[in-house]
Amino acid sequence: MEGTEMVSEAPTSLPLFLGEDIYAGDPALPKSKNPATPSLDRPGLLPFAPLSREVRENSRIQVSVILPVYNAESWLDECLQSVLDQDFQGSIELSVFNDSSTDNSVHMIQKWKVHLEEAGIRVVLGGNYSSQPRGVGFAKNHAVDQSSGMYLCFLDSDDVMMPQRIRLQWEAAIQHPNCIIGCQIRREPVEATERYTRWINSLTEEQLLTQENTRYEEKSKSLHHGSFMDQSEEQFQIFTSHGPTVIMPTWFCSREWFCHLGRFDEGGKGTPEDLLFFYEHIRKGGGVFRVNKCLLLYRYHLQAATHSVLESTIWTHRVLFLEERILNHWTGFTIWNAGKQGRKLFRSLSSANQKKVEAFCDVDENKIAKGFYTYEESKENPKPKIPILHFKDASPPFIICMKLSQLWVCIRDISSSYKDLTDGQFEDNLNMLKLKEGVDYFHFN
Repeated sequence: MEGTEMVSEAPTSLPLFLGEDIYAGDPALPKSKNPATPSLDRPGLLPFAPLSREVRENSRIQVSVILPVYNAESWLDECLQSVLDQDFQGSIELSVFNDSSTDNSVHMIQKWKVHLEEAGIRVVLGGNYSSQPRGVGFAKNHAVDQSSGMYLCFLDSDDVMMPQRIRLQWEAAIQHPNCIIGCQIRREPVEATERYTRWINSLTEEQLLTQENTRYEEKSKSLHHGSFMDQSEEQFQIFTSHGPTVIMPTWFCSREWFCHLGRFDEGGKGTPEDLLFFYEHIRKGGGVFRVNKCLLLYRYHLQAATHSVLESTIWTHRVLFLEERILNHWTGFTIWNAGKQGRKLFRSLSSANQKKVEAFCDVDENKIAKGFYTYEESKENPKPKIPILHFKDASPPFIICMKLSQLWVCIRDISSSYKDLTDGQFEDNLNMLKLKEGVDYFHFN
């Protein structure tokens, strides 16, 4: 799947809009779909710049581009042109796995193979040619299996890489061998999932991995072109808000680290294989690094695999991970939001963790006036009643379970110019309590 986005509810909201320089000013940055994009059926198909790559017999490939393909003929010309355009001077391999495409994808890939290999890019083709596709996780795993590069650069067939993507992410991966490397993105169309896109691009280095442990030792580093969060053995990581903090189409990592983690889940259609892989990455102490440049045009369209993943599936996995990494280690906590989402979270918890909920907190006078939330679905008799308090009267730690206008940025006293949804009131309330994210509260919005 492209990235873990919920189907029935747009991702909630987020930090500051990025400046125009994030998306514009780069002559290689694609605009909206361009009918003049070079095609194999048109003259003038050339790499972005003449390169000196060579495919030497028995030489070790440095980077394998992992490309699962399923009925992608509408996008392949631009996608594969972007592989050809890479300015990385090391050795590149393109590993394509076709998952039972019924369109012209295979024919297009075979034609592109000639041009890519003329430019010194080795091409490996594999496929599932049965009548039924096996899913994105299956296709990615097999594309990795048939590849040979020391580093893996994941690419979706409907997306487009900037020419410097492989070079910059390869440089970052060498420095951070146990990290998943991501980057900033441009969404097409621009108006699609605007809050989700701002969230992807605007997370600070501390927010790439939210951490919870009073004993943790933080090792944060900043490079001139990136943000980084590493982990010591004492750290206890969790990220449960919108999905992976660096989205799957931007992932770049060493083969050694990928093999250490295992394989993508091959459950097929409807499986959030990227989210599950990211959780395993966190469990095994992996770090997250984001190159702070727009290196990928990330498309949104109705045929994308992400639309097959139900919101309820993502919710279930997120709740289980929240319990595993946080709630099972707490003796009690408060759910911030006595409304629909807060009650939904409570009902989704295991019985043991439901008993740890000391209260709901809110600012809604009508909810507070009720005094309690009664869990009518409980088999217990009498039914459990959980107090509803004003947030000033509630005690941390909190699980914050609501739509936020400035999820990450406002709580750091940055401009309120873009407040929406809650008009910034929630962020002001949170600031008032002077709490530490990752210690006193976690977001589960």
